[in-house]
Amino acid sequence: MNIVKPSIPKGTRDFTPTEMMRRNYIFDTIRSVFYKHAYLPIETPSMENLSTLMGKYGEEGDRLLFKILNSGDFTKGVDFNDNDMSVNKLATKLCEKGLRYDLTVPFARFVVQHQNEITFPFKRYQMQPVWRADRPQKGRYREFYQCDADIIGSTSLLNEAELVEITDEIFRKFGIAVVMKINNRKILSGIAEVVGASDKVTDLCVCMDKLDKIGQEAVCAEMLERGICDEAIGKLQPIFNFGELSNADKIGKLKDLLAGSEIGMQGVEELVTVLDYVKDMGLATELEIDITLARGLNYYTGAIFEVKAKDAAMGSISGGGRYDNLTGIFGLKNMSGVGISYGAERIYDVLNELNLFPAEILNPVKVFFVNFGGEDEKYALNALRTIRNAGISGEIYPDHAKIGKQMSYANAKAIPFVVMAGENERKNNTFTVKDMNSGTQTELSLDELMGKIR
Repeated sequence: MNIVKPSIPKGTRDFTPTEMMRRNYIFDTIRSVFYKHAYLPIETPSMENLSTLMGKYGEEGDRLLFKILNSGDFTKGVDFNDNDMSVNKLATKLCEKGLRYDLTVPFARFVVQHQNEITFPFKRYQMQPVWRADRPQKGRYREFYQCDADIIGSTSLLNEAELVEITDEIFRKFGIAVVMKINNRKILSGIAEVVGASDKVTDLCVCMDKLDKIGQEAVCAEMLERGICDEAIGKLQPIFNFGELSNADKIGKLKDLLAGSEIGMQGVEELVTVLDYVKDMGLATELEIDITLARGLNYYTGAIFEVKAKDAAMGSISGGGRYDNLTGIFGLKNMSGVGISYGAERIYDVLNELNLFPAEILNPVKVFFVNFGGEDEKYALNALRTIRNAGISGEIYPDHAKIGKQMSYANAKAIPFVVMAGENERKNNTFTVKDMNSGTQTELSLDELMGKIR
């Protein structure tokens, strides 16, 4: 009989206890900052109706949606001889549900569905997995966690500034030096307008967003393929060379370039307002205007953000922006929101690469009791119970095994203190404690033992 070796789908991963402790450190750190800024937790289902998801992420996003086959006879009523049956059209016939692509669209659906239970402006955070049928590569997975914070029901640009402040605090806690790039979709619409490509603004955004990935030449070639004319591409050349200018110089050049575009000038004014708010916050994070930043999602309408680590070879580790019309798709008009998402997987990889995980998170168990069996076991269990009630993590070996085996177990788990409580200790109401780092042994009372562990 041939036994097939078990495996998991490409782009997914198992997590060992060490990896989970590190991941929980990431989640707990981000959650603590969200909590401090008064964001409330919600969760939404892993799957959504496909009608909720389709058409919200652009053509590429629709292609990357994981679709779930209908239960039972999912082919019933489908005409496979229909010459007009594209892959996406066929998928809508066979599938009514899909795995969520991000947390923002489900959040918009949540807001519309629960609008009578929510106090606006509504500040929520959400930390759950999402799925994308993408090609797996370094830092890019098919199943990954996002940690989102959104404020909906307010158009104030103070919200954008708060997200910048939250981002600064999160990455300072991690010890990661980052640059936060900022732009505004209205500026991109204004640029499309002044170069004569207003009807191609979505294509322009998709192409501009790839500049740092594929380079200027390839971006220009893709623009031609998407129907943006040579003349418009030529007018875009000064935009490609904005990188070395200061934020103030970029603002000045944008005002000159977009003087004839009302929407473009509105975007510049919004950008200046956010920068003015942030200027007074005393943040450590470098904030850089990046005119080529577009972010590929169709629902962004105002400010857009992207965060990159300065000292690690990694793509963006956080991103987000303002959306004015997302809930309108589900029937709730005039509900503007802004949000940001932190990619737990990429943050993990950066912390790992830079050796920034705190060493203490890998040693959650502080004390280990050797099991001598019988009355000694009961004596150890009573002490262990007291230690645990004091909030200290500890364990006892479950079997009355040889001491060498038990010590090897404690050593393999890097438990810093091993307690031996045999007949002599039990009679003296004491405990022999071995410090596994120094190798020294001390006989202590229970109170002294707890003080030493702390």
